[in-house]
Amino acid sequence: MDTIPFDEIYAIMKASFPDSETRTYEGQRELLGNPHYRILAEKNGDGKTIAFLAAWEFPSMRFVEHLAVDPAVRSGGIGRALMADYMGQSPLPIVLEVEPPVTELARRRVGFYERLGFHLNPYGYVQPPLREGRREMPLRLMSYPHPLAEEEFERCKRKLYTEVYRVPSA
Repeated sequence: MDTIPFDEIYAIMKASFPDSETRTYEGQRELLGNPHYRILAEKNGDGKTIAFLAAWEFPSMRFVEHLAVDPAVRSGGIGRALMADYMGQSPLPIVLEVEPPVTELARRRVGFYERLGFHLNPYGYVQPPLREGRREMPLRLMSYPHPLAEEEFERCKRKLYTEVYRVPSA
């Protein structure tokens, strides 16, 4: 992808996630300058962005922060194909965050990733706030290609807290 269609990506992000799970426009745009942050976009025949995957790529692991498909074209396999393509490109373990599977929607989301080969890890995890004035969110980490041992989970969590969320002394 030559240029990142940021406004199109941010519009899909806003339509797909609550504010508590996204940064501000400026905060999200600022990430484009981070060498560890990468966005893959899927476009339709007219060149309009219809899906994206935003990931952090570190020497020891990958972290998929957002995967979203334009609401107008959901349920067509686009998100699955984008994630599967990314998984095929990564020689390293991949982690992502999901809501605990206590609601039907959360269970469906976990099932989506399990069908791709991800594992729901049993360890407690809290996502630090992405915006000022927001509270932390209890989430769970899923991992590919294998479940995380507790020590590996702690290393992943520390990496996310220090590099992605910029939590001091994590």
